Amino acid sequence: MPGIDECLLAAMALPGALGASLVDWTSGLALGTEGRSPNGDHEVTAAETAELARMAAEQRAFSPQGLPVEDVIITTPSGYHLLRFVETAFDSSVFLHLWLDREKGNLALARLRLRGLAEQLVLA
Repeated sequence: MPGIDECLLAAMALPGALGASLVDWTSGLALGTEGRSPNGDHEVTAAETAELARMAAEQRAFSPQGLPVEDVIITTPSGYHLLRFVETAFDSSVFLHLWLDREKGNLALARLRLRGLAEQLVLA
């Protein structure tokens, strides 16, 4: 079972991957990063994506039956941002953020692989 560094390296091996991070959405802190950040600062990106993740996870509009949100996908003219929530034994307040180049990346493949990485991730 991979740890944070191995998980992020595996995410960066996906076609078109530009950057990857593991973020705690309650604090907005990056627990690990690989590659580039969309705005050049991994910590700022972590804080900004944490706000989006927190909003999606806590709003009943996105989960009316009480089922957890699995992921959030943001598309831009040049890329994709995929936020995948990680289930943990404790409070489940972390997510993987993968930034993909739109021309080189495959969103469907990335979503499937990120789900698998999130399931295997070991957080100590």
